[in-house]
Amino acid sequence: MGNCKSSSRARLGKAHVVPDSEWRMQDFGKTHVPDLEWRINDFSSLLETGAKSAKSDAFHCSGYNWYLQVSPMHKEIGSETPYVALCLKISQASMVPGHTVHVVFELSIYNHTKGMYCGCKDTYNFHFKNTYSKEQCLIPLQELLKSSAFLVDDSCVFGVEILKIDVSSPEKKAVVVQKKDTTVQNLFVQKKGFVKGTYTWNMNNFLELDLDHFVRSPTFEVGGHKWYIRIYPRGDKYSTDCLSLYLFLDASDELHLESKKVVVMTLSILDQKNGKRLTATSGLLVFTGGHGWGWADFLGLMKLKDPSGGYVVGSSCIVKADLTIVGSSNDG
Repeated sequence: MGNCKSSSRARLGKAHVVPDSEWRMQDFGKTHVPDLEWRINDFSSLLETGAKSAKSDAFHCSGYNWYLQVSPMHKEIGSETPYVALCLKISQASMVPGHTVHVVFELSIYNHTKGMYCGCKDTYNFHFKNTYSKEQCLIPLQELLKSSAFLVDDSCVFGVEILKIDVSSPEKKAVVVQKKDTTVQNLFVQKKGFVKGTYTWNMNNFLELDLDHFVRSPTFEVGGHKWYIRIYPRGDKYSTDCLSLYLFLDASDELHLESKKVVVMTLSILDQKNGKRLTATSGLLVFTGGHGWGWADFLGLMKLKDPSGGYVVGSSCIVKADLTIVGSSNDG
């Protein structure tokens, strides 16, 4: 998927501020042509999951893979008003260590009444350890829910247009944002009938594993699909002195031939001495065969090795995955 526009489209038309002071948006007019158009169907169902965020599938632009993330109940520090907020994420796998990618972009939501996108312009310096832009609040959640302009048949359309990319590196190159068609994605959230599954991986030989590489669990099934856990005992290339932990959809799974699954997951390492566990829970994520999501800095190595912690007892380490399939995603 490579869907971008040329730098000749980088300029904005004159923006008009929406009168409501609580709305952090401008009318973009016809100059805004998104690289990603992302329709979230069953928006009320998304809220009912209680997830803090939902992430799009990847879209490609100018040599990098990107994701758009929506936080439907984001609260700024010192405020009790929940906002619908957007942020842009760059794929770590697209990044080169030591490079900084300076990006100018627009985050938006479609106004059906006006027939145009509204949103805000932003800039951000992405680098290997900092892959998420700042969350930009667009509209109070309650205003969105009662709006017939932005919420139509319980669905919202969000967008992002990447206007300019500069790379700070020894080469100090500017990247030409190439003109391609808009990537269209649809996210569907089920109203009920979520498929849930749990898998516990007991490693009795943890200290005997090849600690310099990853180790994968046996394959397990949830919702008729094959999954596995991948662990990097000494961390992967994205971590900082931490164990890395991921959940993968097996590459042999034929899901790539169908719509992709939208999942909320929790990964845990059990504290065998104190009856506790260290956990991390995701928002809504799109899974495709052979790809995974997780945390590079899941657990610090010093904490992992601490005898009082109970994460490794003798040579035993217990990892658990809880996942809930809440919907599907496809390309429009």
